[in-house]
Amino acid sequence: MQSPLLDHTALTGDRRYALQNPQMLRVALDGRTDVLARTGAMVAHTGKVSFTSWAPPRGQRGRRRDADALDLMSCSGTGAVYLANLAQHLHILELRQERLTVTNSYLLAMDTTVDWRIVEIENGERISGVGRRTVELSGTGTAVLMTSGQPLVMRSEPGAYVYADADAVIGWSSGLEVQLQAQSSNTEAWRRRGTATEGWELSFTGAGHVIVQPSELRPPQRPGR
Repeated sequence: MQSPLLDHTALTGDRRYALQNPQMLRVALDGRTDVLARTGAMVAHTGKVSFTSWAPPRGQRGRRRDADALDLMSCSGTGAVYLANLAQHLHILELRQERLTVTNSYLLAMDTTVDWRIVEIENGERISGVGRRTVELSGTGTAVLMTSGQPLVMRSEPGAYVYADADAVIGWSSGLEVQLQAQSSNTEAWRRRGTATEGWELSFTGAGHVIVQPSELRPPQRPGR
């Protein structure tokens, strides 16, 4: 059989994280350290690999709510695991004692050395259903994010503001001051479909970066739903 399709062969090598293509991640497991990934994101694997639902260690039972919110699985063993979700574009980030806040549904995978906690953005008007549940990543290690299409990364400076649609922002530097606010007093001007945050934007100030994707209407969902 001959076809350009056959050119899309699996990557080789022992590099921990590598993009098989812009929408698929290859993770090499060495049998010593596990990888955490969103439940259901495995599309293929080789070798002797097991997948178990991640649960907080003993003594951290208070993190059960965090575990339920992020819904992670632990990938362990030796071999290669291929991860993807709804053909989202993937981005490998290296954290070196830095902090990054990400909308929880846009996190695909991370090292077990990365510290994380669930945080929420409050809206000043206390409107039910309006707010953002996010995960703050910190420490040292690798994390892999997803975006619907290729993102825009905006730089925020002290004393100035960056504004972005609340449905399009997927992450930002944790040191930024963030506020959820109405986009316009004219609600008809911003009326869209499908989410509780329509008509709202996030404002950022401080030194750091804001990651914006070119999509608002269909955020990543858990595979199988």
